[in-house]
Amino acid sequence: MTVRTRIAPSPTGDPHVGTAYIALFNQCFARAQGGQFVLRIEDTDQQRSTPESEKAILDSLRWLGLDWQEGPDVGGAHGPYRQSERGDLYKKHCDELVEKGHAFHCYRTAEELEQLREQLREAGRTALKPSDLALPDAEVEKRKAAGEPYVVRMNVPESGTCVVEDLLRGAIEIDWGQVDAQILLKSDGMPTYHLANVVDDHLMEITHVLRGEEWINSAPKHKLLYEYFGWEMPVLCHLPLLRNPDKTKLSKRKNPTSILYYQRAGFMPEAVLNYLGRMGWSMPDEREKFSLEEMLEHFDIHRVSLGGPVFDVEKLSWLNGLWIRELEDEQLADRLQAWLLNRDNLLKVLPHAKGRMETFGDFAPLVSFLAAGQLPLTGDSFSDNKLETDEQKKLLQFALWRLEALRTWERDDIFQAMKALATAMDIKLKDFNAPLFVAISGTTASFSVMDAMVLLGPDLSRARLRHAIEVLGGAGKKVLKRWEKEYAAL
Repeated sequence: MTVRTRIAPSPTGDPHVGTAYIALFNQCFARAQGGQFVLRIEDTDQQRSTPESEKAILDSLRWLGLDWQEGPDVGGAHGPYRQSERGDLYKKHCDELVEKGHAFHCYRTAEELEQLREQLREAGRTALKPSDLALPDAEVEKRKAAGEPYVVRMNVPESGTCVVEDLLRGAIEIDWGQVDAQILLKSDGMPTYHLANVVDDHLMEITHVLRGEEWINSAPKHKLLYEYFGWEMPVLCHLPLLRNPDKTKLSKRKNPTSILYYQRAGFMPEAVLNYLGRMGWSMPDEREKFSLEEMLEHFDIHRVSLGGPVFDVEKLSWLNGLWIRELEDEQLADRLQAWLLNRDNLLKVLPHAKGRMETFGDFAPLVSFLAAGQLPLTGDSFSDNKLETDEQKKLLQFALWRLEALRTWERDDIFQAMKALATAMDIKLKDFNAPLFVAISGTTASFSVMDAMVLLGPDLSRARLRHAIEVLGGAGKKVLKRWEKEYAAL
């Protein structure tokens, strides 16, 4: 048996610990079966995908110590490994489905779709079926002649049950009544996840697909596409989702989720990978501390527990401490120097620090916030600022949303974004920056908060803003909904 398993991270956001978790289990499974691990980049969303985000994914997975035999950076016999470079393949296969009657051109407008979905909700249904979307032939020809945009949707059964086999869960039954007539090709000609992954997995000879359990409900669509094409379907294995300590789905609102956050905050890659390995899996002897090589040596997919594993930063910090204490002093010195205490980092900081220094002894206290993960903030940390607490909290949330939308992390971009936001909120820039100073640096008596954010990097900066919002009391769903409307109106 030739095993070729894959991980397909999306570069449209921060490199997520969930991506690393899935990648780790794919690599371990492939090694255990004597197979290959393939990395593929899903970058069909051209507005959000950037070379920087792809590099961040590759750098973060490499930092953890993960490795792949085929991918965009190493090549291979089944490339290209970026979906944006495979558009002709998707178009060709989509046309084949239309010709065989397995898919159709859908000219429904956004307004019509919303009206249809409202009618379905009133009828107690959720899924749009081909019969719901059908237009009279004359209307289709009219819209086609007018050059109106369309998408390609797949035909799906109106009723019945689909049985999907899962390596860990056995037979899973899913009602076809819950399954939409899925869009396969968008109006811009780019494929959706469903078409692209089925085509890519077949052409790349993928035999096993290990992915998160959130994709279980999509499995019937994928199984149907394999049947339509006449291809053998890979073995599916849906791994349990990572959870917050309160058992909700892991989210950046409640936990730092970016791998690069943990790198910048001073965690050891071995400890982070060790912790991810413990997410739903255990060594035969139940030991908590183990290396990647030890996990690879003992890996058995059937030792995966289907209960939702809890990603607890406090537990990760404890495990990281074990790894640190096992280092020799010389090794620890090398790690600290490579992490932050190197000449390149020093030269980046000195232009901002030396204007506030009178002795060398002033340096460490002035820049200590750069060497921390989360700062020891309290509500009192913000009490000397001019704005009321609720206004500071809203300001920080709006700033976070604006900074999350930045595609590049340069000083001028950050400054212009914050200045524009302060103007839109009708807040003097000095008053606007004060809570940012506290959230990022722990005090308003620091050098430029914009420079500080550049030095900290996007992941740690955004995590500190989220932490500051929670320190100030957080925001419930109703408040966030109201703020989202206010923010959109700015």
